Amino acid sequence: MDFQFNPFLILFVGVAIVIGMIIGGRLNAFLALITAALVVSLMAPGEFATKISRVAEAFGGAAGKIGIVIALAAIIGKCLMDSGAADRIVRAFLSALGEKRSSLALAGSGFVLSIPVFFDTVFYLLVPLARSLYRRTHRNYLKYVLAISAGAAVTHTLVPPTPGPLVMADQLGVDIGTMMFAGALCALPAALAGLGFGAWLDRKMPIEMRELTATHEPDPEAEAAAERTLAELPGLFVSLLPIILPVIMITSDTVVSYLAGKEGASESILKLAEWTAVIGNANLALLASAAIALMVYISQCRPTKAGIASSVEEALMSGGVIILITAAGGAFGAMLKVAEIGPAIAGMFSDAKGGGIGLLFLGFLISAMLKFAQGSTTVAVITASSMIAAMIEGTTLGFNPVYIATAIGGGGLIGSWMNDSGFWIFAKMSGLTEAEALKSWTPLLCVLGLVTFLMSVLLSIVLPMKPAAAALVTPEAVDQAVNFLNGWARSLCSAVA
Repeated sequence: MDFQFNPFLILFVGVAIVIGMIIGGRLNAFLALITAALVVSLMAPGEFATKISRVAEAFGGAAGKIGIVIALAAIIGKCLMDSGAADRIVRAFLSALGEKRSSLALAGSGFVLSIPVFFDTVFYLLVPLARSLYRRTHRNYLKYVLAISAGAAVTHTLVPPTPGPLVMADQLGVDIGTMMFAGALCALPAALAGLGFGAWLDRKMPIEMRELTATHEPDPEAEAAAERTLAELPGLFVSLLPIILPVIMITSDTVVSYLAGKEGASESILKLAEWTAVIGNANLALLASAAIALMVYISQCRPTKAGIASSVEEALMSGGVIILITAAGGAFGAMLKVAEIGPAIAGMFSDAKGGGIGLLFLGFLISAMLKFAQGSTTVAVITASSMIAAMIEGTTLGFNPVYIATAIGGGGLIGSWMNDSGFWIFAKMSGLTEAEALKSWTPLLCVLGLVTFLMSVLLSIVLPMKPAAAALVTPEAVDQAVNFLNGWARSLCSAVA
């Protein structure tokens, strides 16, 4: 006889295992998530003989969906760094905006680079430039390092192909193009608000640049990159191409698929949709981007075959750990669905007025608590999206579930302190004390997270992109988004200059 555990008890046990193993046992998130998935599966209904094998099947399914993309994104990021393409993008922002708006240039660079490159790598790249700016101006050092953080942290959390938003999109059934669009739409106002906060805090708490200890010196290659001339760097177009190309390819499929799904779509649109379904596949788009990034790296650095192999292997090693964690998170989420947590919780929100907004808040709150408890944004958003995906299964929302993903991403930014690796990267690489980092980095991420959540709520009302047209980034939606963001930009840029 199969004893039925209460779904809420199963959820509590699963979360307790994840947090207990990571915080109490100091174990890797992969071990915590896969152990939680196995325990939840054993407690969930179903044939006893399949309770372990279904975890492995869910793990494989999750890895199959996101593994290739994450691995390719790691290669792209490594090539952008080593070839100097990332540095070229930064120089372009600085040249276009001028030294007076250098903080905006640093934030813009971080905003763009953190889409394909991990946050810590972007921070390593940009900190030497912030230090060079301070040497020229002798002021605004805190503003510069907070600007980097504001731009880089928010897109790393909200815009694929970085692992967190990629897995959230997969678990919540959101089209990747829509996740890119909505993630960027929420990220831009959040980054601008973070810039405004950084400028205000720099006036209230001015900090002079300090020499770093030998233990925490930036990578010598990053320091040298700040001194290279434009002639030694690749062109701006080829530097941006690995970032722009996959966005264009994936978005083309999103738009054409929407048009093909409309009643009375022409034969030419239907045929085009067949082509864009291939071209716009995230795996192919990232493969093309990785190929271009590799060619730029080879053209600039002229490495040996062994050097190319070593560079790719190093990138794949860093990406492999992320793949294991994200696939384990996917398996954990799948087992929560098997445990029938969704039917037990969804009624709490679906029958009440404003239930959809309640789900946004719940996702934000769960993610924020997990982030505060165990420190990793990626683990927090993967775990929270697993839970919310189980809750909304079979539930009709009044808006696209992409806004649940962005709300969860906002929660994943809240509560960064000494158990977060990002906190230590910011503190040690910028030369701030722990107390100064708690007074600057921690509230900055709270600002980013709260603005992201408020944007998620607002856009779910004014630009719902309802699930009936889930895979859409229509011209009308773009027009509404641009008009909305224009007002934000005008009101916040004065605080940044």
